[in-house]
Amino acid sequence: DISKTKSMYFGESQIIIKKVFTEYESYKEEEKVCPILLFNEADAIIGKRKNAGVSPVADTENAIQNILLEELENFNGILFATTNLVNNIDSAFERRFLFKIKFEAPSQEHASKIWKAKIPSISKKDSEFLASNFKLSGGEMVNIARKCIMEEVVLGQKLTLDKIITFCSNEKWNTENQYSKIGF
Repeated sequence: DISKTKSMYFGESQIIIKKVFTEYESYKEEEKVCPILLFNEADAIIGKRKNAGVSPVADTENAIQNILLEELENFNGILFATTNLVNNIDSAFERRFLFKIKFEAPSQEHASKIWKAKIPSISKKDSEFLASNFKLSGGEMVNIARKCIMEEVVLGQKLTLDKIITFCSNEKWNTENQYSKIGF
């Protein structure tokens, strides 16, 4: 849990990060199959380093990253690091990852199958329409399917293609179908 690696006490975050690796090594020795160390949302701890001396927080984050770089250099195990913000990751980490896999949005054919699997009540034609008109990730399609369930079960409203289209149009924050701006 990345949030547990950050501490308000000076030097403790570095100790916590080091402990993650020593505990992994101990755990690995106990297991018959090599365990996987997972850093979910890894950009939170392997983001781009800041200039030294800018602030105590920046210096602490840099120190954490230096420990991570050293630990990864000597790491003997399996590590997965996930992020949606690959551009925020410090380039020094790049060579320490043997494989880099980018998950693209599903093809139109696969998106149509996902739509049909997640909202079985829609027709194949409607699933193909949604796939061709909305470039969404599988996770975003799952969100929309959940909204459809809420629409039917919680609100008691019959699901329509127009309602699904509305959900699709509002799924992404950076589309033109935004809520009214608040503030100045």
